[in-house]
Amino acid sequence: MRRTLLVALASLTTLAAGAAMAQQDGPPRGMPAPEDVFKRWDANADGAVDKAEWTGAGRPEDRFAMIDGNKDGKITLDELKTAFETMRQRRMQQGEGPPPGPPPEGAPPQD
Repeated sequence: MRRTLLVALASLTTLAAGAAMAQQDGPPRGMPAPEDVFKRWDANADGAVDKAEWTGAGRPEDRFAMIDGNKDGKITLDELKTAFETMRQRRMQQGEGPPPGPPPEGAPPQD
């Protein structure tokens, strides 16, 4: 009986872990969500990031044009999402994978 209970518990734990990993939404660990980044950069909350907001957030001016897909002088959330996806695909093709996530809570600092 005890052995059956342990096997059942181990099976449930494995299934729960697999289900949790399969339901993981959003960007890979360590990558910020485009929506969060966009909110930070859209200083006046008008739904677009203009060049002044872009450079004000410390971003390189030359990259603005790369992300502004329709070249209208502003970056929309959709354009930023497209840029994030392009970067992700490029990293995967180069074998880099996503950047590492933060250390587990309570882990000693890494030098």
